[in-house]
Amino acid sequence: MPSKNRERLRKTHKEESEDFFLKKINFDKLPRHIAIIMDGNGRWAKKKGLPRIVGHHAGVKATREIVKAAAEIKIKYLTLYTFSTENWKRPKKEVSSLMSLFKNTLKEELGELSENNVRLNVLGHLEELPDSTKKCFENSIKATSNNTGLVLNLALNYGGRQEITEAVKKIVREVLLKNLSPDLITPETVANYLYTAGMPDPELLIRTSGEMRLSNFLPWQSTYSELWVTETLWPDFSRLEFFKAIYEFQQRKRRFGAID
Repeated sequence: MPSKNRERLRKTHKEESEDFFLKKINFDKLPRHIAIIMDGNGRWAKKKGLPRIVGHHAGVKATREIVKAAAEIKIKYLTLYTFSTENWKRPKKEVSSLMSLFKNTLKEELGELSENNVRLNVLGHLEELPDSTKKCFENSIKATSNNTGLVLNLALNYGGRQEITEAVKKIVREVLLKNLSPDLITPETVANYLYTAGMPDPELLIRTSGEMRLSNFLPWQSTYSELWVTETLWPDFSRLEFFKAIYEFQQRKRRFGAID
């Protein structure tokens, strides 16, 4: 290999290291809230000739690393698209395996979540989950409720349109009860009835697997989120790419419809 090519490869390797991006990141201007569409578990497994559930297990490892990374650098909110309302349409065997995976993972990770001061929260409805999985989530939420570090939101049995529809119903009830005047309803009012009430909107939304759509994920909250899409499938998503996404987010100018 010509010396120039070797030098270019060494340079690329150096620039694509965790340390490189950690040194470049401005820790005084971190996004308070990062949301991730964790896509590609099934395709990852298919590429390797493995059952889809193996891809989901591999995805858990990636999730563990990203949660740890977010906690380490003091991100305040991390929202992960875990299971959508549309995912119930998948084969029953896969759904059942996912529910068992959620339950077993929570049991295994609860201690580490507490050690890292992570508070678990669910965006969505637990009622439709199998009883054992539902109870495991409820117990984990309660066990971490006093933690003061990273708030880990799992968007579980979640649908963005469903969330907004429920918010509208709650607002209508308040109006009918004369607790709220229609003339006083603002975007802030609507936000206060969403699952994320009291949280900042995600400044950075990451999607793996290269798909260019939101897939019914946080449609209200992501209105001004900076989108960062990678071709990497979720099981292969690393701390390096996570830090790279944050670094590249910090290079953007956020105008919110205005001009510089």
